[in-house]
Amino acid sequence: MTRKEQAVDLMKKVMNGDSYLTYKEIAKLTGYHEKYLLKLKKELESGTISMVHGNTDRKPVNTITEEEKAYIISLYKRSNASIRKFCKFYGKRSYSCIWHVLKEAGLI
Repeated sequence: MTRKEQAVDLMKKVMNGDSYLTYKEIAKLTGYHEKYLLKLKKELESGTISMVHGNTDRKPVNTITEEEKAYIISLYKRSNASIRKFCKFYGKRSYSCIWHVLKEAGLI
């Protein structure tokens, strides 16, 4: 049982009158802030509660494509520059991004 499920169960018990826990006690048990518990209560009352985050299973917008990875690898193989100079030359991605692409390809 996740923390959110535990918090929802405790909130339902309190709302039904089956438990006499306070928001402070529920917050201590679950690790959530009292204000978040009030938000959960509103969601429970309106029936709009979701147990899964909305961005689950989505790719980040700034993810590097496989085509760009292949392009960076081919460019780096043809150059004699250091990684720092290559990053300044390429300029579209950060040093760490290019470094991870080259490390994944086994060039570093």
